[in-house]
Amino acid sequence: MRDKIYLASFLLGAGALLYLGRGLLAQYALFTWGLTFAGTTAVGVLGMALYQVQDQLRASRRELARKEAELNFAREVQRALFPRQFPLDSGLEFTAICVPAAGISGDYYDVLERSDGRLVFAVADVSGKGLSAAILMSNVHAGLRILVEGGHSPAELCAQLNRHLCRFTESQRFATLFYGEWDRDQRRLTYVNAGHTTPILAGCSSSDGCRRLDCGGVPIGLFPDSRFCAGTVTLDPGDLVVLYSDGITEAGVMEAEPFGESRLQSLIAVHRQKPLREIQQVVLDTVRKWSGREPEDDMTLLLIRASPAAQRAL
Repeated sequence: MRDKIYLASFLLGAGALLYLGRGLLAQYALFTWGLTFAGTTAVGVLGMALYQVQDQLRASRRELARKEAELNFAREVQRALFPRQFPLDSGLEFTAICVPAAGISGDYYDVLERSDGRLVFAVADVSGKGLSAAILMSNVHAGLRILVEGGHSPAELCAQLNRHLCRFTESQRFATLFYGEWDRDQRRLTYVNAGHTTPILAGCSSSDGCRRLDCGGVPIGLFPDSRFCAGTVTLDPGDLVVLYSDGITEAGVMEAEPFGESRLQSLIAVHRQKPLREIQQVVLDTVRKWSGREPEDDMTLLLIRASPAAQRAL
């Protein structure tokens, strides 16, 4: 309505100018005043268009500022979900990082100690990107933390978490999950790999120095009646478990060739004796150099090393 008023005002002004100069029309100045009328009208239309552009620009800036504020809030909320420190004196050493591709991440990792002394850790990758993936990720985080203290076996815990997601999320949304429980006294890791990228266990007694932790089932959130099986491995001092999301192994897929699991495994085999932080940096630097661009997908890396056995205080 406001724009129509402005246009009418400009047209009336041009008409008034033409009316005041009607005496000149009798002196054969019709062409000159026609140009004046057309020019005035054009200036009016251009002025109105410029005002509209400026008004839309101001509105876009306000909307952008609002969305940026919401995104910053979501980042802070999500950052609070990741563990701020890792359990000490657990028989395991940790380092972890999550590099979001879209400001906020659909990836998730967690490490927590149960009341019975067992250590639990998990890595998940939610389908999709952005805010909707982050919301589903927080749902996985909350559900897992509630179920951890229920005394369920790893397979049953994943089955219950799967039913929860199927009940409260859209049918096309799902998450891959690796869930592990560490028994320090037995030095035993019991795990379920629910469709997640296969973790690497380096430093074990297999012939090539590595093995894959692939026992589990399908991603959670797909089918309510999915069943899961658990795998068990014993970790010797110095053994390294590498958990990661597909943002690492699929880096570079948009350019030519993805980084791939075999390259990651070779990289881990070469650097597995280094401190965890150094291994983490080597992996991230190598993947970024390979892709040659900003992350195409969220990249999460959780490194776990079995430390030497120690006697508990009596």
